[in-house]
Amino acid sequence: MRVSKMLLNTLREVPAEAESVSHQLMLRAGLIRKLAAGIYSYLPLGLRVLRKVEQIVREEMDEAGAQELLMSALLPAEAYQASGRWEVFGADMFRLKDRGDRDFCLGPTHEEIFTETVLATVKSYKQLPMTLYQIQNKYRDERRPRFGVMRSREFVMKDAYSFDRDNAGLDVSYEKMYHAYCKAFSRMGLDFIVVDADSGAMGGSGSQEFMVKSDTGEDTIAYCPACGYAANEEKAPCAPESMPEEEKRALSKIHTPGVRTIEELVAFLHTDSKRFVKTLLYQADDQLVAALVRGDREVNEVKLANHLGARELTLAEGAQVTAATGAAVGFAGPIGLKIPVIMDLEVAQMTNFIVGANETDYHYQDVNTSDFEAAATIDLRTIVAGDPCPKCGLPVTTTQGIEVGHIFKLGTKYTDALGCTFLDENGKAQSMIMGCYGIGVSRAMAAVIEQYSDDKGICWPVAVAPYQVIVVPVSMREPAQVALAEKIYEDLRQQGIEVLLDDRNERVGVKFTDAELIGIPVRIAVGRQAAEDVVEYRLRTDTDNTMLSSADAVARAVAFVQEGLKAGR
Repeated sequence: MRVSKMLLNTLREVPAEAESVSHQLMLRAGLIRKLAAGIYSYLPLGLRVLRKVEQIVREEMDEAGAQELLMSALLPAEAYQASGRWEVFGADMFRLKDRGDRDFCLGPTHEEIFTETVLATVKSYKQLPMTLYQIQNKYRDERRPRFGVMRSREFVMKDAYSFDRDNAGLDVSYEKMYHAYCKAFSRMGLDFIVVDADSGAMGGSGSQEFMVKSDTGEDTIAYCPACGYAANEEKAPCAPESMPEEEKRALSKIHTPGVRTIEELVAFLHTDSKRFVKTLLYQADDQLVAALVRGDREVNEVKLANHLGARELTLAEGAQVTAATGAAVGFAGPIGLKIPVIMDLEVAQMTNFIVGANETDYHYQDVNTSDFEAAATIDLRTIVAGDPCPKCGLPVTTTQGIEVGHIFKLGTKYTDALGCTFLDENGKAQSMIMGCYGIGVSRAMAAVIEQYSDDKGICWPVAVAPYQVIVVPVSMREPAQVALAEKIYEDLRQQGIEVLLDDRNERVGVKFTDAELIGIPVRIAVGRQAAEDVVEYRLRTDTDNTMLSSADAVARAVAFVQEGLKAGR
């Protein structure tokens, strides 16, 4: 491809709205163009990368025995209503009506639709197991789209669904998908970790996420360097920290004027945050609840929502807090509350702690759990670095990560709801056992950039690079340079290399800067020594040029590309 003919518009300045490295570079390198918040067009270079990521995923899915099909993105409401997820998705689902006033949505995920398809076509145990997949755009009305294509309202996803006759079969299908995912992400060059995860709105008995470590990742991963345990912080169980035993003292009220936060209370009372219990009020669907954690801890909202079975969980607004407690925000406590109180396991072991008094400018001290009634005592907090590993007890480490894949054991949640059965050897109807397996294709593309970039731009691994080699004639006014560049370009094309020829009448500095920004793995520059058949050969990740004959440069480029394509296979 000749650069002069490309739709390419690189940017020198970082766009103001771009927060993450991948978002900045995808805009600057001309891979995507923003249409609206969380909605992007893929320009030619970006689409080439996206298609390569898709093809890697497709090849590994096919190798694992899955069959590709393509569902509609415009879906009728009935299947989602039957499974209960029409309500569960809430505001995240794009909903619309047709001219006949029938409800439809833009597909957020397709468990129900695949289940209906199998229900209509698979009748006998002899047709099982079966795994089906598609690569398609999905739609979710994110509350806060951010980080470009990593959290967008339209995104490309590979979703697969396995159907088995029993749980043993599901285990086999799940394991196949696990290994297919490992191979796919390895081929993309991603450094990933597999972690235990919360199943969320998908449901099921268990799930694992494939996470790429990144400082801009929205998820926090807890992992143990000693035993290899890893989990998303939403899922990781927390063991209560043992506190010194004390003789219980009598409850008393103290005046704390204008002191609302834990930090202010620590300074005011000259103590530490472990002596406090925070009371946070949440709106869980249609009920208000209170959550209690130690003063230095954070409520794990996923654990709370799962316990309550809540579809939506948000912090209560100030007016709700005042109505429930009779006090200004910052003085809530569990004593005398008329709403359900959910207490963390750690709080249950504490004695003589401090809480809000449900009275403005007052707190209670020397509080014990016998002073109030808790509706439930559960693991309610978020794990932090240094907490004991749930598996071996040694300290865990935390890091940020980007979720690029998620696999679930769904069981019969959807097949029971939709009546998806098969006839066993005895002619008896049995519900099929499902698994669900998703890869964020567009998100994986961004994750590669997060891991493969520097201060000059993207450093694509060969397997996903939009083009593998770029040939740069230093001056288009020099016939010898142009002729040799054209020859190298054609020689590379003849050997199956995806190559760019930068034939623009631009300064060589502009050409080199663009080549580095868009991240082409190999650069061959044709300059003053063209008449002697000598060119500059350089890898994107190197700092020095190597002077080679044109034939040697072509041979080295071909060998490098071929080796890069084998990586991870």
